[in-house]
Amino acid sequence: MTLTVQPHRETLGLKDGRLLIGGELREADETWTHHHPATGEEIGSFAVASDKDVDAAVRAARKAFDEGPWPRARAGERVKVLRRYADLLREHADELKGLQALDNGVPLSFGQIYATSVGIAADIFDHHAGWIDKVGGQTLPPYQGGDHLAMTFREPVGVVAAILPWNAPFVLFAQKLAPALAAGCTVVVKPSEFASFCVIRMVELLLEAGLPEGAVNLVTGPGNPTGEALITHPLVDKISFTGSRGVGRRIIGASAGTMKRVSLELGGKSPAIVFADAPNVGLAAMTCMGMVTMGLSGQACVAHTRALVAREVQDEFVATAQMLAGAVTFGDPFDPGVLASPLINQRQLDRVLGYIERGQEDGARLVTGGTRLDGDLASGNFVAPTIFADATNDMTIAREEIFGPVLTVVPFDSEEEAVRLANDTEYGLGAGVYTNDVRRAFRVSKALRVGMVGVNGFQLEPHVPFGGYKQSGLGREGGQSAYEAYTELKTVMMPLTDEMM
Repeated sequence: MTLTVQPHRETLGLKDGRLLIGGELREADETWTHHHPATGEEIGSFAVASDKDVDAAVRAARKAFDEGPWPRARAGERVKVLRRYADLLREHADELKGLQALDNGVPLSFGQIYATSVGIAADIFDHHAGWIDKVGGQTLPPYQGGDHLAMTFREPVGVVAAILPWNAPFVLFAQKLAPALAAGCTVVVKPSEFASFCVIRMVELLLEAGLPEGAVNLVTGPGNPTGEALITHPLVDKISFTGSRGVGRRIIGASAGTMKRVSLELGGKSPAIVFADAPNVGLAAMTCMGMVTMGLSGQACVAHTRALVAREVQDEFVATAQMLAGAVTFGDPFDPGVLASPLINQRQLDRVLGYIERGQEDGARLVTGGTRLDGDLASGNFVAPTIFADATNDMTIAREEIFGPVLTVVPFDSEEEAVRLANDTEYGLGAGVYTNDVRRAFRVSKALRVGMVGVNGFQLEPHVPFGGYKQSGLGREGGQSAYEAYTELKTVMMPLTDEMM
């Protein structure tokens, strides 16, 4: 039987994508044809924004910021629009999840987990709507008995370029646009060429919620020419990007000429440290393996792909992880029995298989998986859930971000060794600590050079900061810190005397 998703495309009424610039839909000279990662079928096409198109979008956002109503709107008006938008996301959740399944193959069965959840995206907009009338400045008394009063204000940073990856379009759209719009910025959003259709619909719903024309603009297309034109545009004030380190470095270089503000989330090789006194070693194994295989098939920046496990419980951990790997199902993402997605494209498939081959060459023990799935799934980019055990931290599979369903298990013999191994990486995004000793949990969490630690589990929520140390990026998304990242801080010195001069 040949796997197909074409009937779902017709049910959803998918339309080819166009650009949205200054409130107007536009065609482009070139288009991109999207092939579904589970079947290889042509699903649809969307516009590829040229340098000229990007320039028009940025100028529309600039005009909307300099002259338009959104940056000047009262707090209550912004709150109303963002809360209405959150409601619209919830109302259209089934449609949006279907579009995501057509984009990147994430199964509908996982529509409630954080990265793939429309509901979490709606919660993020609700959360940031709550900051609009609460984040202000300060009034500072004279420092040395002078006759001036200092006041600080937070003002929107300006035109924001929001560049999204393909793996979690709902949540990352919300993580970038919710605080930017709440602060009063205007935005040009560029989704990944591999996950554009759900983002196009999310932008349409923003206009339906009452966002003024020009406050949000949409350009679609690959990194070159579309992304490059956006990050180098002189009228962009801030770039918010989630993706690879290579692109992140390019953005830093491109931003230098005009001193653009930059927020970057650039992936990770997140460790999960499982001590022998973990409350439930099997549950720790299921949590790690679930992050690596279920839903996104390990294509998540914060997935705990490096399991550092106390040597005396490594066999128990690996056995449970192997059991879960055998229970993962693949196929039509619209089938409620399917639990995991394909890899996004042939390039990523080849990359993951190359890492698996390298792991075997380096001497890690292949416990299960390691192959491309065939049969009815042969036309899709499916890789069997893969576990390597008895690995060492200097192996390529323990050091580089694979972005696929591969778990590398590295044994350790002491707490000090576990912390050293966890920190011995260029990344610093997230980590997990599994122990029944609360003192150890705090001690190890403090010692880890990462942006977020989960103790005996891992959960991301709208109100907490998320981001990384070291080469995992710059800045934070989520919570008050994200809102403030889309503002500039201004100081005004006011005389205290009766006369102004």
